[in-house]
Formats: sequence, structure tokens, C-alpha cells
Amino acid sequence: MCLHQNKRMLNLSFQKYILDFKFNAGTSRGVLRQKETYFLKIAGDKDGVFGLGEAGPLKGLSIDDKLLEEKLEEIQKALQSITLPDNSEEIYALAKSLAGAGYPSIRFGLETAMLDLLNGGKRTIFKNEFAAGNAKIPINGLVWMGHMEDMLTQITEKVDQGFTCIKMKVGSIDFDKECDILQYIRRKYYQKDIVIRVDANGAFSPEDALEKLHRLSQFDLHSIEQPIKAGQHDAMRKLCSTSPIKIALDEELIGVDEKVEKQALLEKIMPPYIILKPTLVGGIASTLEWIKIAESLNIGWWMTSALESNIGLNAISQLAAELGVENYQGLGTGQLYHNNIPSPLSIKDGFISSNGMDWDLSQLDI
Repeated sequence: MCLHQNKRMLNLSFQKYILDFKFNAGTSRGVLRQKETYFLKIAGDKDGVFGLGEAGPLKGLSIDDKLLEEKLEEIQKALQSITLPDNSEEIYALAKSLAGAGYPSIRFGLETAMLDLLNGGKRTIFKNEFAAGNAKIPINGLVWMGHMEDMLTQITEKVDQGFTCIKMKVGSIDFDKECDILQYIRRKYYQKDIVIRVDANGAFSPEDALEKLHRLSQFDLHSIEQPIKAGQHDAMRKLCSTSPIKIALDEELIGVDEKVEKQALLEKIMPPYIILKPTLVGGIASTLEWIKIAESLNIGWWMTSALESNIGLNAISQLAAELGVENYQGLGTGQLYHNNIPSPLSIKDGFISSNGMDWDLSQLDI
């Protein structure tokens, strides 16, 4: 594949990087203080020109939270006999053959780095209006778990910042208190002004999930993500067919790689929505495959980052823009870290955009 004597073979280098949260980020799986990620740099046949990607699995959730450096070293050797493909489809095929099904975050990082290189090494993954700084994407404002007072403060701040869609994590503190918080939002803000999504991260049990969904339904919620843990397909199908709130699958998609498996999963559960995180579901090509299947079944979707740095977030945002999204996306994670990679990405009035500034890559050592 892609062998040419007159072209320079691809060179991969990578760097482990620890992202430090600005605060203790509470989820139903615990409190996050740091995020480990890997930056991938691929250079080709033009001196000084390179593409950047990011492989950042989430500990305890991603299927490739293991032996990442060994796999990257293996790919590093393989790329020494391969040149840059001529188009995106060939890039997707190459990334899949190198990373396989077991390393979705590496596959995403390879796709991103090679697309960036193909487009001139300017952090342009897709040549569209968002990448050019001429378009913006609506996003939700994320409210992290914490003490009730802290969560109420976060909600007020998000609304004051111009967000019209709030996403709140549930399932960690007392459920009655979570309902009180949602009631506070509905009393303070008109339903037409604020859309509310909640994310349980699988915190409910199959036995009590429907009762809790009925209690939550009084707050006019847009949707709830992954109310019960992944892998309980019969229980999830029943919930999707009886829930008074529309359910979105999230963790349920992780580790499902082949097209026939994706089709079977969605046909069995028939959720109203799916949540797509390219880092977790196998990269850009896999995300596009999920979308095609979902749309054929009249299943809605939106895209969400998985706590990547601005390098990964930039790629996901450009992908979302390439698909012409108009609904709220989960792309507001670029402001989480003390030591994020400075980028042109900015968030204002509930939208993410690229403001035309140059990238500052001085923190990279690859």
C-alpha cells in the first residue's frame, strides 16, 4: 500500500503528555484530576511539514487503555516503509490496518495526523468553513458532579456565559438532591430558553432505572445518556421502548467495531440517539459508519469529545462541521486544563469556533 520510490516514507514520533484539570472533575466513575494522552506527529516528503494527532484513551473506559507505547512503537516501524496516501479513504484504511480494532484511540490519532499532513500540516483535518474560521458549532455547557451548591453555581455560570443547552452528570450524589437541582433549573429558567440533557454514565440499575426515569421526566429533559451499564442489551432495549425520556447510547458503542455488529446492536436496542466519541469508537471512519447506520434506522446522534486536548478537540470539531451539524454537540472540553495546547479554538455564547490565531506547539517535545 502506498509504496513509491520517489517519495519519502512516513516518520512517526509520539509524546506522552499529562493534562492537569483546573478542578476536581466529578463523574459517576470517580473524580478526575489528570488525563494521560499521547500526541502523534507524522512527517512525510516535505521538510518541516508534519501532521498532528492525539491518542487519548480514558482509563477504565477505553478498550485500549493498555500497552499503548508498545503499539505505537510497532506502528512507528511499519510506517517507515509506507508513504502518505493520496486521499482520506486510503488514510482511513491504512490507519485501520495499522491500529486494528483493539486500539481505537490510536486509529483516531493516526487518521487525524495523516489528514493534517495531507492538507499541508496546518492542523486542518477537513477543509471547511469551521477550519477556516468562518463558522461556529452550538455546544452544550457541561456541569460536573460535586456538592449541590457547587453544581448550582456551575449552572448559573453556564447560563451567564450564554449556553442554552446544559448537560448535567447524574448518578453520583443523592438522587433526591439531583432532582432538586433539576427542579431549580426549571423554576429559574424557562423551558424554551434552556435545554437540559443528563448523563448517568451507567449509574442506574436495571431494577430502578425506569422509576428514576419517570421521576426525571417531570423536568422536561431532552435526553439521558446511558442510564444503565453497557452490555445489558435486553434491559436497555426495554428501557428505550418504555422510558418517558429519550435515551442516548454512549458507553454501549465502545468495542463494537465491525459494521455488522454495529447494525445488530442498533437494530436490537433501537435507541432514540447515539453519542459518538471518535477516540472511543475507533476514529473518524468508524464514526462515519455509525452515523450511516443510525440514520438508516432514523436514530439521531451528536458528537462529543472524550476529554482530549485541543489537538483532538480540533479534529472532532472539524469533523462535526464537515457533517453539517446543527444540534448541540459536546465539544466544550477545551477549557478544562491548566496546561492544554494553546490553539485557535474558542468558546463564546454557547458556540465553539476557530478564531484564526496560530497554534502554539512549544509545549510539545516531538
